[in-house]
Amino acid sequence: MGCWLLSESLSLILILLWLGVNVYLFIDTFCWYGEEEAFLYTRVILGSTLAWARASAVCLNFNCMLILLPISRNFISFLRGTHTCCRGLWGRQLDKHLKFHKLVAYGIAVNATIHTVAHAFNLERYHLSQSPRAEGLPAALSKLGSTPNESFLNPIRTFNASPSTELLTTIAGLTGLVLSLALILIITSSTEFIRQVSYELFWYTHHAFIIFFISLAIHGAGRIVRGQTPESLLQHNATFCRDHYAEWQVTARCPVPQFSGKEPSAWKWVLGPVVLYVCERIIRYWRFQQEVVITKVVSHPSGVLELHMKKQNFKMAPGQYIFLQCPSISALEWHPFTLTSAPEEDFFSVHVRAAGDWTKALFEVYGADADGQARKEPWGLPRLAVDGPFGAALTDVFHYQVSVCVAAGIGVTPFAALLKSIWYRCCEPQTKLKLSKVYFYWICRDARAFEWFADLLLSLETQMSERGRAHFLSYHIFLTGWDENQAIHIALHWDEKTDVITGLKQKTFYGRPNWNNEFRQIAYNHPSSSIGVFFCGPKALSKTLQRMCRLYSSVDPRGVQFYYNQESF
Repeated sequence: MGCWLLSESLSLILILLWLGVNVYLFIDTFCWYGEEEAFLYTRVILGSTLAWARASAVCLNFNCMLILLPISRNFISFLRGTHTCCRGLWGRQLDKHLKFHKLVAYGIAVNATIHTVAHAFNLERYHLSQSPRAEGLPAALSKLGSTPNESFLNPIRTFNASPSTELLTTIAGLTGLVLSLALILIITSSTEFIRQVSYELFWYTHHAFIIFFISLAIHGAGRIVRGQTPESLLQHNATFCRDHYAEWQVTARCPVPQFSGKEPSAWKWVLGPVVLYVCERIIRYWRFQQEVVITKVVSHPSGVLELHMKKQNFKMAPGQYIFLQCPSISALEWHPFTLTSAPEEDFFSVHVRAAGDWTKALFEVYGADADGQARKEPWGLPRLAVDGPFGAALTDVFHYQVSVCVAAGIGVTPFAALLKSIWYRCCEPQTKLKLSKVYFYWICRDARAFEWFADLLLSLETQMSERGRAHFLSYHIFLTGWDENQAIHIALHWDEKTDVITGLKQKTFYGRPNWNNEFRQIAYNHPSSSIGVFFCGPKALSKTLQRMCRLYSSVDPRGVQFYYNQESF
């Protein structure tokens, strides 16, 4: 528990700060609407649900202001890459931007539910106060606005009118309905199941946020929540006159109160983030116009497509990712892919696994034949657009003395760029690296998937050995799936100097790693070290690695510390 608090202390502080601001805004607004004299007569009809509706509305505005910031990737990359303070501990918080985006979305969902339920009660109470059986001050307030020179307080003007019908004839009602439907659509299509089954459905429905923000900006224009005007408060003391409502028409001390709707404020909350997000879209459109030259297409086993590209003034760092769009497949969809090339190379590349509708279509359009060669010349292929690159957790790998890199399946792609960059830097004797040791683990089910990556490891293994730095990289490859024929083949060639699967000196392991043993050994080898753990792969393994980092980090700050970093786009 102590190790977890040490490693996640900043995340906890930021979450508590977010919760604290929400709680403060809710309580402060709730108390203000529960005590403010201008809304005394409104409370007579609505009771405490007025405060519930308004307090949740302010929290809703606050979270809508935050929701776009974590997905402003150019802004986050700018913070990550240009400021030393946004690396290390703060950098790991930026890497959790999607988690914060989801957390804020939950805040929006909760406050939207409270706001909707509170206004449902408000409508019913407005309606009941127009009932022929209504009497006293609520009935008197509801009848205001029926004669000239009077302003109304109750937006439902007759008891015969249906609350739902009245709702749909107001700006607040219509936009509220649109907001609710858009939010339900966005949240339900954002579940992990939907994203795995149909990423395209998630992508398209998520763009209902445009309708959501437009509706939010004009939602308050209906001014359905009304309070006493400042001028009326000077002439009409509500605290005194509420008990003399029968004399409002005849006494000068208590003239008929005048009411007006509250000025809309949601647009003020979201204007800044919306402008920032529009700038993000403008940058994407500008990058979309830039020419991308496809120089090479290679088809690898296990349905992996390798694309080599060039683009003017394209600069990258190991571990970064880009968004790809293929207009011939979809004019709107952009999909993230990790760069697998090193900054030192004169091209940039991605490896794409055919796993969904869009990637399968990409494989079909750019795919190669059975020999791995492209069916068309590069200049005859459909156009690709590139947005990025964007910073990611793996860019911090060189900031640690010891780094542990763990990949599962196609999650190996970001580490390809890292290992290539290490190879190039080791070729330059004048380059000094803070990084002194890399542990690399790759867990994969299909033996054929090793083929495209084995050449890189072989080159790196040879280069390190020639330069007397064989100790710099320790790699461990685990094969978790094989058939009977493969098992026989492996057994027959077990005594050979190189591995039968990869051709490397380091033999492939069969099964899954014992992470307790691995982390215990690394902690023993590097006492008093700060060790960065970098992972790209499925959620289940991510949780295991996080648990290992907490378990084997020393409570003493001077002891070994494991810092977990996960790739997320």
